[in-house]
Amino acid sequence: MFECAQVAVPAATEQAMRFYKSGNLLWIIQNSWSLIIPLLILFTGFSSKMEKLSARLGKNWYFTIVIYLVLFILLYNLLNFPIDFYSGFIRQHAYGLSAQTFSRWLSTYSKELLMTIIFSALSVWIFYLLLKKSPRRWWFYSALVSIGIGFIFVFIKPIWIDPLFNHFGPMKNKQLETEILALAKRAGIDHGRVFEVDKSQDTKTLNAYVTGFGSSARIVLWDTTLARMKPDEILFVMGHEMGHYVLHHIWWDMLYTSVLNLAIFFLIYKSAHFIIEKYPKRLGFQELHQIASLPLLLFLGSLFILLSTPLSNYVSRTFEKQADRFGLEITQNNKAAAEAFIVLQKQNLANPRPGPIYKVWRCTHPPLGERIDFCNSYCPWKQGLPLEYGKDFK
Repeated sequence: MFECAQVAVPAATEQAMRFYKSGNLLWIIQNSWSLIIPLLILFTGFSSKMEKLSARLGKNWYFTIVIYLVLFILLYNLLNFPIDFYSGFIRQHAYGLSAQTFSRWLSTYSKELLMTIIFSALSVWIFYLLLKKSPRRWWFYSALVSIGIGFIFVFIKPIWIDPLFNHFGPMKNKQLETEILALAKRAGIDHGRVFEVDKSQDTKTLNAYVTGFGSSARIVLWDTTLARMKPDEILFVMGHEMGHYVLHHIWWDMLYTSVLNLAIFFLIYKSAHFIIEKYPKRLGFQELHQIASLPLLLFLGSLFILLSTPLSNYVSRTFEKQADRFGLEITQNNKAAAEAFIVLQKQNLANPRPGPIYKVWRCTHPPLGERIDFCNSYCPWKQGLPLEYGKDFK
């Protein structure tokens, strides 16, 4: 086999393996508890009681929904707080991955909670209006509405939401920025925008990503990544992110999510009516358009999303592998690419070769061992072969 680079995949450290194994257990607990909470609220009759209280306080249909949402979200987060605090603060500090103070973690947590309440108050009523007005086709219309909301959210998130948590600004290293913009121009990205975000006050892990679309589209680099990686490694990371942009992965992901939403809403429609007909007294309500049904809809939605995780992860891994190929072809620096993944492995405490069950259920990206292997073996330009994405380069 033709060798493009000879970068060995480091074995996972003992600490990384502890992080990996404990993370698997935590993943099971988090997903199980996220399904148990709405069932507890539902089958104890507490949801029905919250609806009656909300109706007394709210006076009208909309404010009944809003008050119920506030009560439900606060209760849900209260029940989930111990796991959130452990996974987001205690565990991250225990493994040396966090730089957050407790006050900043609590501030971020509170902002996310407030954003959830506001977003829910602005959107959930639409679905309950559809439930009331179209009992048989609400699932189809709801899927369409969710697609529209998803588009709006992806567009406004980089502009209005992300800056509430971190500062996004121009890159401080102007020479590297010039090289990145030159790479972007070669990738056919005119007026490319690269933002540096101050994630070092939150974490010691590394990341970069593409977000938004249209006028809100941008490539974001964590300052931790800039501090830990060499310039040629960062250029490959940027080439990878440009691949997502040029190959329209955000749009393809939206299309996949739209189809998935349609299927999930249909399954919720079939399942929810069956459960209400079977346990009307236990639930305390008889119509799905009552706001007391929210825990039931949340449980079913979470269940079907969880069951679709292997497929969603496969789609995501496919996009990531395409972006890796794009990044290699545009930089043509296999060694730097492989070494960038090694930096990621060490800094993020990753297991480079997880088992097949982990890969299917938890890997949104190819395992780092596979990505390094790919960097070592893929270089058609050295063999005089055509590039898969050469047509996209200028």
